Amino acid sequence: MAKRKLTHQQQRRIRTTRERKHQLPEGELGDARLGIVIARFGQRALVEDNDGQRRQCVMRANIDSLVAGDAVIWRPSDDTGVIESRDARRTVLSRPDYRGHLRPVAANVDVMFVVIAPKPEPFDNLIDRYLVAAEHAGMQAVLVVNKADLLTKDDPVTALASAYKALGYPVAQTDEISDPTAEAIRPLANNQTLVLVGQSGVGKSSLINRLIPDLDIRIGALSEAIAKGRHTTTAAELYHLPSGGHLIDSPGIREFHLHHLPAEDVAYGFIEFQDYLGRCRFRNCQHDHEVGCAILTAVAEGNISAARLQSYRNIVDAPRPN
Repeated sequence: MAKRKLTHQQQRRIRTTRERKHQLPEGELGDARLGIVIARFGQRALVEDNDGQRRQCVMRANIDSLVAGDAVIWRPSDDTGVIESRDARRTVLSRPDYRGHLRPVAANVDVMFVVIAPKPEPFDNLIDRYLVAAEHAGMQAVLVVNKADLLTKDDPVTALASAYKALGYPVAQTDEISDPTAEAIRPLANNQTLVLVGQSGVGKSSLINRLIPDLDIRIGALSEAIAKGRHTTTAAELYHLPSGGHLIDSPGIREFHLHHLPAEDVAYGFIEFQDYLGRCRFRNCQHDHEVGCAILTAVAEGNISAARLQSYRNIVDAPRPN
């Protein structure tokens, strides 16, 4: 019998388990402490310890990168601190920068909320890019229809959301009028770390404000803490949710390209493709025109939509940065 191929998420969990065997329990840290990165700015980071106390910390030179959500070991030093090491990341959300270099955006995220609305009109290929990124990173993806009070009869957004729900993605609706506290999505966020992504104008900021009613106060406190270091913060910032869990706000992922992923990983990110991958006649099948392509056969039989196959092609054929 052939050995079963592990999914990306299963492989990542195994690696994380192995790495964590080498970490010290908090009681054996000496004067060092466990903490979570709230925000990164320059060569410093704002770290919160297990007692909720926050302190600016400098990073050891051997730490390659830190982002909001990273778990770290740090040591107090006068009024600041020193980050000694970064814990193994459970998940990491990354994106290419303007030079095409892959950069982490947020760490240890459990749920990606992909926010759409009746206006601006949803861009389904952008939605698919987010969903592929979530699958590749080992995160649960949830589609959130915001501004649901603007939905009209036979609205295309309703059909779009139903199509993703049929694929197995959780779908929630919310609006500021009938759902002022975002109760529709709170259970999906409870005790987990989430990130919101979506086009500009879909209402992510208002949704965040409904999830965190005192957000303005928290932003002020965070800005004041960072200002003491006279540095400019990067985009991602972590906030605690009143219902439990965390939210990482990162405006830097409003657009999302997948130039860094090989075609086979993109294909795996289309969850309805997964049962057919590895069943094509040719090992290097591009799922385009090849004879014996299992994906093309599934499309012909109505098991995969032609629109999703075209979306896959748009992603893998997109021009890559020089």
